[in-house]
Amino acid sequence: MFDRFKRRSFLQAAVAVAATTAFGCSDDETSSDAGEKYFPQSVCSGDPRPDSVVLWVRAVDPDNAGANTQVRLEVSTSESFSSLVLDQSFTAQAQFDHALKVKVTNLSARTTYYYRFSIDANGQKYSTVTGRTRTAPAAGDDVPVKFAFASCQDYIGRYYNAWQHLLQLNEDLDFVVFLGDYVYETTGDASFQSVDGRGIVFSEPEKALRQGTGLTAFYAANSLSNYRDLYKNLRTDKIIQRVHERYAFIITWDDHEFSDDCWGDVATYTDEKTNEKQTERRRNAEQAFFEYIPMDHGASDAGAIDINAVVAQPTRIYRDFEFGRNLKLLVTDTRTYRPDHLIPEDAYPGKVAVPAEQLAMVLPTLPEATQAQLQSDMFAYVDIDAEELTPYKQILTGVYVQQAVAAGLTAEEAATKAAFWISGGQALLYVNQVLNAVNQARVAAGESAVPLIPVTGTPRGLAYAHMGKTGLFGIQGSRYVVVKPIFDLVAAIKYMGSAGATEGIFGNEQQAWLQESVQATNAWKIIVSSISLTSMVFKLSDKADVPDPTLRQDFYFNVDQWDGFPTKKQEFLKFLRDSQVQNALFISGDIHASFASVESGIPALTAPAISSGSIKELAGLAVIGAGFSSGSSVYRYIVEELDKSLKEAHPGMAFVDGDAHGFVVLEVGGTEAKAAFHLIPSTEIARDYSLRSPAELTAKAFRRDFVIKDGAITAA
Repeated sequence: MFDRFKRRSFLQAAVAVAATTAFGCSDDETSSDAGEKYFPQSVCSGDPRPDSVVLWVRAVDPDNAGANTQVRLEVSTSESFSSLVLDQSFTAQAQFDHALKVKVTNLSARTTYYYRFSIDANGQKYSTVTGRTRTAPAAGDDVPVKFAFASCQDYIGRYYNAWQHLLQLNEDLDFVVFLGDYVYETTGDASFQSVDGRGIVFSEPEKALRQGTGLTAFYAANSLSNYRDLYKNLRTDKIIQRVHERYAFIITWDDHEFSDDCWGDVATYTDEKTNEKQTERRRNAEQAFFEYIPMDHGASDAGAIDINAVVAQPTRIYRDFEFGRNLKLLVTDTRTYRPDHLIPEDAYPGKVAVPAEQLAMVLPTLPEATQAQLQSDMFAYVDIDAEELTPYKQILTGVYVQQAVAAGLTAEEAATKAAFWISGGQALLYVNQVLNAVNQARVAAGESAVPLIPVTGTPRGLAYAHMGKTGLFGIQGSRYVVVKPIFDLVAAIKYMGSAGATEGIFGNEQQAWLQESVQATNAWKIIVSSISLTSMVFKLSDKADVPDPTLRQDFYFNVDQWDGFPTKKQEFLKFLRDSQVQNALFISGDIHASFASVESGIPALTAPAISSGSIKELAGLAVIGAGFSSGSSVYRYIVEELDKSLKEAHPGMAFVDGDAHGFVVLEVGGTEAKAAFHLIPSTEIARDYSLRSPAELTAKAFRRDFVIKDGAITAA
């Protein structure tokens, strides 16, 4: 009865419907409410081409959940389904969590199609809502192409107001590109996720990875069922269902579909205190992704996509699309093939990464002032294995083992790591700091101090401490807040010595594909990169009010993105310039900020997060966690003045907003592209606007418009 239908539920349903384009009931025999029982994640489509598209549904009979489900698919050019271009039955298999992907072929170019799935249960037909999708223009068609791109849609404690805003705008889009972090693998990591509001509870928590302790403990997905739970929960959200029902998606992954800041099948939760190579976990993450994402896997045949066959193949999600003569879209994979981060999370700060003989090879190519600095006492080091330094090695080893055990390692594990790291070249900048600390304890205990190691006559080299590494295990100085000039130099030297392997973000096969594909004749070549190409630098070297001289340097904020591959980045951008690739453009996500910049002559746009914590929020947590108060100059430059600081350090930065959520709508024509950043303040992300009037969300939203033409970005 109506009195059992709560007012909150009624308002939520009413506003959600008002925010969308209504397609009507799926069939006279049933209602969408009844169909939801059998199709709890609704429908979606993806990877549109001129003659094909992939349609997705999850069809399960809750009264017989362990059985396969027979599903009928109808596709039509009319919303009323008065004439069908496809009417065929398929099986949603229990072994794939009842997820079904169907590749529909022999379609007409740039045509809107309507589709629905249905099931017969207990003598009754139950249908999904009607989905809508659109095929790509035919090759050679001179038509503008308009699409949205977005990234990072954390479900935990946050709401999809940005997606709701897109629905309210009712943009006539050809498709939507999602740049990664479609799901987040953790159930409430307090370091970056909200622990209030809605969340995810794994159906098999005993199979998950338990992280943290006490009140801050949380789970990370590990088993196949864990990863499936992430997608199932997220896709019960009514707003994201409406977006998928409305637009075809082209999706790539970033890190959280598997594990934060991952590389290949290696996670980073313990900062290398343990071996985190997790091949089976990676396979589970990929299978769930392939089950739930409407992606074409290259098969030419129409029909149901065999997930077993996809999982059995070597992983490949990079692919390209053509949308008429004006757009070649190149979707890359920046996670599967990349090497480890250049600075290991467990790197010992004193360990020399570039010894004197390697440094000498590049010194003559550097400016004289830089040469003089690199030959200063700051870069002095000794061979700690020298016989006369044995007492010092013993002291350093003892301190290391003590600190490593305090960090959670066993004495045996700590000793093994100490033997590896406290060997060979050791920077006196760090070693003598350790000795000073030891001496303070000795003097306090009435013991004599140990003499510091003199720098006279010692060689010069680059250690991890010179790049910002200060502790044994952690992200500071490894993945985040890295000294830019030294990191760039070390990266270039390592790159030369490894024939590029240290920055091989694409892998050889993907790079060959990309370099060939980007030379297409389409008016625009847009490269989809999950990680941002825009350089994020905090230039503190000229900030006299920063009290600690070691902080008065230029820092990369995050070298898990393209800033961590500086040599490869410049090499690839040079390839684009030398090859005279016209209208190359990068679109990116990952970093939870909005950027429009020109990187060495190549325009780049970065979309903000749909819902994940903004970079300003995360920077604030990091700076305070590092011991700087909200009133400090460091906090002011990195948090309060984040946008200003990033722009000051980057002459090619046309736009930055480090705090808003949203998406970008991009329209490309023959000679120019128009980008509109649609933004919502981060203060609104924990408010569920699906329960409010659409006008309330519209009043909060704002936009910034730009034109990209001839390699330049200008405000519109």
